[in-house]
Amino acid sequence: MAVIRKDWWRGGVIYQVYPRSFFDSNDDGVGDLPGVLLKLDYIASLNVDAIWLSPFFTSPMKDFGYDVADYRGVDPLFGSLEDFQALVAAAHERGLRIIIDQVLNHCSDQHEWFKESRSSRSNAKADWFVWAEPNPDGTPPNNWLSVFGGSAWSWDGRRKQYYLHNFLASQPDLNFHCEAVQRQLLDDMQFWLELGVDGFRLDAANFYFHDQQLRSNPPNPDIREGGIGVRADNPYAYQRHLYDKTQPENLAFLRRLRALMDAYPGTATVAEIGCDNSLRTMAAYTGGGNTLHMAYSFDLLTAQCSPAFIRHTVEAIERELGDGWPCWSVGNHDVVRVISRWALAGEESPARARMLMALLLSLRGSVCLYQGEELGLGEAELAYEDLVDPYGIRFWPDFKGRDGCRTPMPWTRAGDYAGFSAQQPWLPLAESHRALAVDVQEQDAQSMLNSYRQFLAWRQQQPLLIEGSIAMRHHDDALLVFERRLGDDAWLCLFNMSATPRRYDLPLMVEPLDGVPASTAEFLGSWVNLPAHGFGFARLLG
Repeated sequence: MAVIRKDWWRGGVIYQVYPRSFFDSNDDGVGDLPGVLLKLDYIASLNVDAIWLSPFFTSPMKDFGYDVADYRGVDPLFGSLEDFQALVAAAHERGLRIIIDQVLNHCSDQHEWFKESRSSRSNAKADWFVWAEPNPDGTPPNNWLSVFGGSAWSWDGRRKQYYLHNFLASQPDLNFHCEAVQRQLLDDMQFWLELGVDGFRLDAANFYFHDQQLRSNPPNPDIREGGIGVRADNPYAYQRHLYDKTQPENLAFLRRLRALMDAYPGTATVAEIGCDNSLRTMAAYTGGGNTLHMAYSFDLLTAQCSPAFIRHTVEAIERELGDGWPCWSVGNHDVVRVISRWALAGEESPARARMLMALLLSLRGSVCLYQGEELGLGEAELAYEDLVDPYGIRFWPDFKGRDGCRTPMPWTRAGDYAGFSAQQPWLPLAESHRALAVDVQEQDAQSMLNSYRQFLAWRQQQPLLIEGSIAMRHHDDALLVFERRLGDDAWLCLFNMSATPRRYDLPLMVEPLDGVPASTAEFLGSWVNLPAHGFGFARLLG
């Protein structure tokens, strides 16, 4: 059995698996836990440290598992609890950790807790959810909006009250001001820790608490892309979310959660942060050594990717974070795939994808990679009738939802469904993905897949990239240059984010690093030539 480093998460690389789209082991059109088990050797070959499993819990699947009906149950669609335990054991044998999604802010309206809570105002779980009286005219108690559109309040005729849901109406918010709710959720997380999980990804971690006075949010005069639900075509962006999330009480709960995690050495938490001041919230939620281990925001999950924007984001995090620890992500199950989202002039360039790979994996912090990024998969184009995501169906055609990044993994070029399943998958296979299938790329030493494998293997041997500090050196309309330093060793990391060659005059004497996978920079004495989408590394001398 491989040795698992206690602080593996510091600088670790986490591979996100969206189970229903990864591999279907029983040919019902939906990926499952046994399918992940069958592909563990593939994941291990990527040279990542951990697997993040999106939800596989019992669920009516209105939001595809992010509406949990039993926090200790495995939905039969994905397998059984025994399948999960087998997956954990096999992953550990390969030196891989298992992180599971925890959707604590809300559950399904089919959960027994909510069924009991809505049955009366006096039952044992009456205050487990956020209930509120209507205004005198029958309208909701305030102006809070759902991320998925419309009011964040729905009327319940049995209790004759409104209940809060920051997402779908079928996803009622749990009331974290209720002590029994906190205890129950921590107990449920301990259940999985006892089964050997190595950590949790915390969905919407800043949404847990709400303002008990139920004050309305003020208008937002500065609508900018980024964050959960922040798009100009979604009215959610028209408010400053001062009262419906990111409340100060959240920190006390996170400290309770950290105390639980500390009782299981080697485990870690990574939180999703989506709010108006995400970088400041990341700092608060990961600082002091007694809250979360790491967090990521939506800052690099937007359409912005200029050198200036990335420099600003990194410097802002470094300025705010203190002793906290960042986690970087440029793609996941909620956003357009990065090679499409950050394409120049609509061209999904493999060279650009390699450069973005090297850039992401050279920042200070941990990294989340989303399945298919290692293949260079672009966003799948789906017809309206193929959509299943309620978010996309609601806002079509201005926003096409999240289905385009969730289509099945292409394992083989041939076959009706590219080796994912023998039956019609739950989402259509993107025909453009066939040429990028795993079996195709396995045969090409220069493929995107092998570039990821090689770069990740090289990175594992570079303590400076995993543990070192970062300082920005230069940016312009095309180039981003920063320094990584550990002790007396310092590197210059250079990235051309444009589609034309660029020259950079080196400020100091350098020595080009040998053996950097996929590097294309040409160091020529006092300057360096970076081809279109090129990158390179050099050791600073003196």
